Amino acid sequence: MTLAIPLSGDAVSPQAHRLLAAVRELVELSRGTVTVEAATEPVEPDPEPLPSGPEVRLLTGSRQVLLEGETIPLTRLEFDLMLYLAERPRRVFSRAQLLAGVWGYERAGERTVDVHVRRLRLKLGAAVPAVTTVYGVGYRLADDARITIMPHD
Repeated sequence: MTLAIPLSGDAVSPQAHRLLAAVRELVELSRGTVTVEAATEPVEPDPEPLPSGPEVRLLTGSRQVLLEGETIPLTRLEFDLMLYLAERPRRVFSRAQLLAGVWGYERAGERTVDVHVRRLRLKLGAAVPAVTTVYGVGYRLADDARITIMPHD
């Protein structure tokens, strides 16, 4: 099999570098070989930035949320929404998908999700990037959110 990845410019993008590494790993598992032909030397990708901001811990056993060690009182649905997004990072959900996944039904108005997201943001504070709005689509967990799910307290 031949896989051609057009590379432009002087540097290999981090995404192309990760793709090449994944292909190399797959080929090596099946005892094949990988040869990379490029006009320039391969460039190591920049390390991905570590999430910034305060750490949030979701204690699923006791259904508590700790923000830098301090308990943040969340309602059942606010906790469920936070957990749902934290378990599925980098995935965007429409309001209807969140209603079905968190609330368990789709009959409530879609603005119900907006209200819960707004309340969750207020309770966590501006320093905690937790939920990102994807305009015209819905919501997702913020890329720089430092959220740890702790299944046992």
